[in-house]
Amino acid sequence: MDLIGIAQSTVKIILILGLPSLIVSMIIGLVISIFSAVTQVNDASLSFVPKMIIVSIFILITLPWVGEHIGTYTIDLWNNILTFGE
Repeated sequence: MDLIGIAQSTVKIILILGLPSLIVSMIIGLVISIFSAVTQVNDASLSFVPKMIIVSIFILITLPWVGEHIGTYTIDLWNNILTFGE
């Protein structure tokens, strides 16, 4: 694997690990916006607090999965560094 491959795999792992939290945040934001539009309640904390709580819980639940991916990627990266060092 060359440096371009390492850069591509880095971007891939960033997207794989970041997108689930972003998707959950977008879905919660959409649900809260629909609720806000239906009830005509326009409070800034109404969208911020539930989204922050739910995304934090989601991150805590998926933490083992994220750790497994980061651990595997780190081991692969160190193995590639050893290959480049030869």
